[in-house]
Amino acid sequence: MGKNRLSKSTFIRGLQCEKSLYLYKHHYKLKDPAPSSLQAVFDQGTNIGVLAQQLFPNGADASPENHFKMVESVTKTLDFISQGETIIYEATFLYNDVLAALDILVKDQEGWKAYEVKSSTKVTETYIKDAAIQYYTISNSGIDLKDISIVHINNQYTKDGELDINQLFNIESVYDKVLAFLPRIPNEVKRLKNVIESSGIPKIDIGPHCSEPYDCDFKGTCWKHIPDYSVFDISRLNTDRKFDLYNKGVITLNQIDLGEESLNPNQVLQVQSEINGTSYIDNIKIRKFAEGLNYPLYFLDFETVGTAVPVYDGSRPYQQLVFQYSLHKQETLISSIEHKEYLANPSQDPRIGFIEQLIEDCSNSGDILVYNIGFERGKLNDLIEIFPEYSNKLEGIINRLKDLMIPFQQKWYYTPEMRGSYSIKAVLPALVPELSYNDLDIKDGGTASNTFLSMINGTFQGNIEEARRQLLEYCKLDTFAMVKILEKIRMV
Repeated sequence: MGKNRLSKSTFIRGLQCEKSLYLYKHHYKLKDPAPSSLQAVFDQGTNIGVLAQQLFPNGADASPENHFKMVESVTKTLDFISQGETIIYEATFLYNDVLAALDILVKDQEGWKAYEVKSSTKVTETYIKDAAIQYYTISNSGIDLKDISIVHINNQYTKDGELDINQLFNIESVYDKVLAFLPRIPNEVKRLKNVIESSGIPKIDIGPHCSEPYDCDFKGTCWKHIPDYSVFDISRLNTDRKFDLYNKGVITLNQIDLGEESLNPNQVLQVQSEINGTSYIDNIKIRKFAEGLNYPLYFLDFETVGTAVPVYDGSRPYQQLVFQYSLHKQETLISSIEHKEYLANPSQDPRIGFIEQLIEDCSNSGDILVYNIGFERGKLNDLIEIFPEYSNKLEGIINRLKDLMIPFQQKWYYTPEMRGSYSIKAVLPALVPELSYNDLDIKDGGTASNTFLSMINGTFQGNIEEARRQLLEYCKLDTFAMVKILEKIRMV
């Protein structure tokens, strides 16, 4: 595609930030490396787009040979229209150097209608603008569009037997909203073309626009003057307040005047800890927390996977389904640590096996420590909803849960190394630096989830047994980290 040409994605990029658009067009190599998880998102979007074609079957496909040959699709689309095709996939149009590829173009008794497919569960303002640039390009190419709609995932659909495509998707007309935005399009197109054709990088400072509506992939360039630890890391400080500080020239925490700035007690503690290099430990509250734990003591962590298209009966789009847990157990304060674990077979619904082994491994007494209780409690309640026959046992487990995150969330134990965060990924290196996720092949829950998802979909490439070992190793470290963290806070 020509450097000065706009697509719907570059149009949306330009609306978000002119600088991002310019860098994308002229300094593409400055883009931040894409996280590995991003490919899974792209793949999912592609798969959803193909699946949605079943709503309008037997269409002609105008897809180009590759992304660099998009203009081929323009010719294909026009040929299909002249040949009388009434359903066209990837229908592509070019007008005023704006290229728009539409997921599905349909002609019925009322005329031509446009359908853009999104893997999200609702229509956003950005999608309206996206549809508007498509409408502008298509309608100016001689196609009289009678309607334009967003096809998106219906997250209230529960799979029961064969996948019901008509239930999986919602079709929502955005015609009126597109027409309302349409008068802005010509001026916006002109403005963004001028940006592309300008002689230098637009002088735009960082701001909330760096993350709204999307995280910009040029942050590494635009944010390089921001240190690794800054006012943007102040815990639970809203974005506008962070940029208020930045715009006043306050970038690091030691530049903050606590007499001038209105911060809550936990934020003040974080700032003071950084300025003074001191830790804060509330011995009384921590001791009360530790002494209130009932043995045998369990340390539990779940891993989950969510798919846009539900795979198993009784599941909904994007519902997070448990597929793995790690469980460390200590009978008494001085007992050695035992370990149990579960990792599902991706070819089967993981939940029944998960439930039955969890019930067995957790026995009937003792507290079960988790890190961020809302997550595990929520997943267990989901299981009760789908499998009520296990409700008594699972409710018994829920009633035994206690949250190891509380001492850190409440700042009863805080060190400068935590940098305002109370996530286990921040607490562990601060308290137990000898333990680390860095040496693991799978280092985070997102990667674990994507790995298992690829196994479910049959797209996994590599040694499955080795990948299963890596999944078990990662989840095991999560619960062993909890064991060591508790040991550490017991020492205060």
